[in-house]
This record gives sequence, structure tokens and C-alpha cells, in this order.
Amino acid sequence: MNVLVIGTGAREHALCRSLSLDPDVTALHCAPGNAGIAEVAELHPVDALDGAAVAALATELGAELVVVGPEAPLVAGVADAVREVGIPVFGPSGEAAQLEGSKAFAKEVMAAAGVPTARSYVCTTPEEVEEALDAFGAPYVVKDDGLAAGKGVVVTDDLEAAKAHANACERVVIEEFLDGPEVSLFAITDGVTVVPLQPAQDFKRALDGDEGPNTGGMGAYSPLPWADPKLVEEVLQTVLQPTVDELRRRGTPFSGLLYAGLAITSRGVRVIEFNARFGDPETQVVLARLKTPLAGVLLAAANGTLEDLAPLRWSEDAAVTVVIASHNYPDTPRTGDPITGLDEVAAQDAPHAYVLHAGTRHDGDVVVSAGGRVLSVTATGTDLTQARERAYAAAARIRLDGSQHRTDIAAKAAAGQ
Repeated sequence: MNVLVIGTGAREHALCRSLSLDPDVTALHCAPGNAGIAEVAELHPVDALDGAAVAALATELGAELVVVGPEAPLVAGVADAVREVGIPVFGPSGEAAQLEGSKAFAKEVMAAAGVPTARSYVCTTPEEVEEALDAFGAPYVVKDDGLAAGKGVVVTDDLEAAKAHANACERVVIEEFLDGPEVSLFAITDGVTVVPLQPAQDFKRALDGDEGPNTGGMGAYSPLPWADPKLVEEVLQTVLQPTVDELRRRGTPFSGLLYAGLAITSRGVRVIEFNARFGDPETQVVLARLKTPLAGVLLAAANGTLEDLAPLRWSEDAAVTVVIASHNYPDTPRTGDPITGLDEVAAQDAPHAYVLHAGTRHDGDVVVSAGGRVLSVTATGTDLTQARERAYAAAARIRLDGSQHRTDIAAKAAAGQ
């Protein structure tokens, strides 16, 4: 199978790595890609938001499957453009991707489908914002209605900070705070059948102990030894399948990756948000544990044949990923700094630990930083303790001036908390 992956981040590197290990994949391309993806796939320049350009590239390459990674191209309708030229594509239509593109739309779908979520208000004026914040009280949860690269949500006890964020957005969703631990659960769907993957937990705050500003994610782990063994089945029945059924009922079937961000509250499971694509950094740990070859699963979703797929096979191993971010992230990051030690990880830590590139590029023969979250170091082990040890040992070999990473990814779970 000839596969083209669209995107540039660690999520796309994780996808490309898994696809490169699939014996059914005969050719692997990525556009535009990054310095790490270049080691496993042939890179091509393309504007990932230009559906016609992506469709033309897929046609030129003879791609038999296109995987659209990031949310912005999905919301822009890139998957639609590829479908129109007759190439199977893994990723929802632009209309269905509004499940991530508009939090207000997602709330509307959840209400119609009976999916449990936080009570909320959609606000467009300072007066509406004031009323909503007053109705719920602290902690205040304020979400930009549109795409914000994982940084559009503010959770704060500071009323003025909540107002400032709300008033900087055209439209916001203000909702009640959900207590309890958060879980990410991905599901692959063809618009009818829904196949859940294994749950993961990510770490949104920049600093140890869940301090500091929200980020796109500083690390993740899977499995979740503390979670109810029935969690995946419960979420399938109460969240994932009803949402897919409702979107199909509306005439906007959702085919691709449905990501549910969940809170396990004192009142039961509640949906925090939906995404329309693999989440970063959870993808890194979930795919590290998937034993079923990936390409056939994605193609079955694209072709509407998921019902015929054999049950997915999973490793019993645990996986941990640690994100290495550039100086000043999540504010304007410093870029262009050389990265060294990657060869040492490849030589000394493989196959149990490896590096996935996010914000990197080549400057001549040197790999340099090119974004906020620069690398993900992913490791597997017989349990979370061993996976953590391997991930942090590999991370210690990487040198990037001014870089930062959390030191407590999966620490509580490994300690049985």
C-alpha cells in the first residue's frame, strides 16, 4: 500500500513510524513532514491547508491511502478534496470536523445525542461572559470556540484573567468546572462502526505538579492502571457511538479519528472536549502499544469496512512519552537552536526508547528547533516504572539549549496513585 501522511508534528511522526513498520506499506510519503519523519518517509513540500494541492500530490504519488493528521487541514476540508479525486482518506469531512472546529457545535451535538458533558453557555458579548462566569463561579473554565492549537482554554480562579481571555475571543464557551482525573480515549470510526483504542492520560500544564500555563501537552502515558476496567466499554456506549450516530443522522457522517477528552468526575464520566484527529502527545503512547498493523485499520475506516476488521491486538507493555519543549514555550518559543544527542538515543536506547520529532528542521547537516514542542521521547517497558526510567534516560542524552521538560510524567500512576 502506498500511503501519504499530511502534517509536520510528533503525531505525524508517530503515525509514520507505525506505518513504516507495517509490512503492507510499500511506499510511505509525508507532506510537509519534519527532520525526523524524513528518516522513515519521503518528504514533499505542500501547503497542508490547500485541499486541491494535497489532492494533486496524492494523485501524482499514486497514493492508495491519505492520512490527514492535523486539525486545521481537516476543518479546512482537505479530506473532502482528496475524497473527490477518488482516493481513500482517513479523516473527517470539513463539516464533521466542526466537532473540533467549534466547541459550540460540539455541545449542540452532545445535547442531541444525550452525551454527558459539562453545563455551558455560549457567549459573544462581555455582558454574556459576566453572567456565565457569575453563574458557575470559580474555578472558571473559558474556551475559545474555534481552533487554538491546544492553547484556547483557560482554567483559573482569577476572575479578571477569565474575563480577559473571554473578551479576547470572538465567541467563547464558558462551562462548569469538572472535578476528577482526565482521560483521553481515541476511537477509529467509518461513520457507523466505532473501534475504541486504549486510553491514555496527558499532562497539559507546562510545569511539574500541574503548575504553570496550559500547553498542547507535555507528556502522556498508557495504560491507566487506576482506571475502571469497564471504562472503555462505558465510553463507547455513552459517548462515542451516540456521537457518531448523531452526526450520521444529521447527514454529516464522521469517518476518521474521534478523540474524546474525558473527566472521571464524582458524578460519572463527562466529556470535556472532542477532537477530530489523533491527539498529541497521547498518540505516541497509544501507537507504541498497538500490535495490529496500522495501515489496514486506517484503510478500513476510509473504506467503510471497519465492521469486518478483526479485534485490535495490544501489547501488555506500558508506554510513556516526555515532551522536550524549547526555551520560553508556551509563549513565543525560541527557534533555530541545534539539537544533539539524537544519535546517542538511537544507538543506546533503541528499540525500547526512541525520539519523535515535532518542531524540528534541518539546517544543513544539523537538526535545529523549529517550534515550541520540539521532540517527544517515547519509551516502553513491562510497567510504567520501567517505561518512565527508559524515557527519562533517553531524554537526558538530548541537548537543546534552554529546553524544558516535565520530570513527573506518569510518576503518580507508577507509584500506584
